[in-house]
Amino acid sequence: MKRWIYAVPAVGFLALAVVLFQGLFSGRAPDLLPSALINKPAPDIGLEAMDDVTPGFTRADLAAGHVTVVNFFASWCVPCRMESAQLMALSKMPGITIYGIDYEERQPGAGRAFLDEEGNPFSRIVADTHGKVGINWGVYGVPETYVVDGKGIVRFKLVGQLTPKAMTEQLLPEIEKARQAS
Repeated sequence: MKRWIYAVPAVGFLALAVVLFQGLFSGRAPDLLPSALINKPAPDIGLEAMDDVTPGFTRADLAAGHVTVVNFFASWCVPCRMESAQLMALSKMPGITIYGIDYEERQPGAGRAFLDEEGNPFSRIVADTHGKVGINWGVYGVPETYVVDGKGIVRFKLVGQLTPKAMTEQLLPEIEKARQAS
């Protein structure tokens, strides 16, 4: 009977090792974190425009009949700076609308300065100064990018920097799927 006491931790460790080992080869991309929003209406925005230069948007704008890419960004975010060229290229593609949510800026005007420096791919921008909208959207950290179909339903979430590979292999195919769902 005492021998089983020694075997229990070893069996438990072995079971845990098998589960973790399988996770390494699950085939799931690490930047695709599950989101409770997928296939559900986009959360309410309820924020003011970032500034007087670019208009803001609401949830109703996300259900205006066209697919929208929503990007959470911040001036203090290094990966946001690194993805800016991809967002600019995306904004020049026909039929693509990109809205921005300036997330938890630490200094007033920092978001505008960032966009003036890096380029502004957004047709509309709101400021989530305290991060409340980000919480409702399930933001883990910036940058995060969402695809919302023409009915205002969230169809895809990309966590982290939008790289050329992520844009061609993930984002653009998901935009096309969202167009077909609309």
